[in-house]
Amino acid sequence: MSKQAKLLSHLQTGAELTAKQISGIFGLKNPGRAVHSLRTQGFCVYSNPTTLSSGEKVVKYRIGTPSKRIVALANAIGGADMFRARK
Repeated sequence: MSKQAKLLSHLQTGAELTAKQISGIFGLKNPGRAVHSLRTQGFCVYSNPTTLSSGEKVVKYRIGTPSKRIVALANAIGGADMFRARK
């Protein structure tokens, strides 16, 4: 299983990960590129800014169900079937 597939599998469990965690756990040198790749494959990956207990501001990534607004926008540009269902 590729590193990208392992990341996807982990995110599909409902986990939230920071870029640093993606790099450390899965050995991906460019976590932003990995997230972008998942998005272009049709997965709805949300990026949520958050503040850690240390005060550091980071972005956590998670897979979710696209909102009605996102689906409506997708319909306008090419069809909502571009999103894959969350397993």
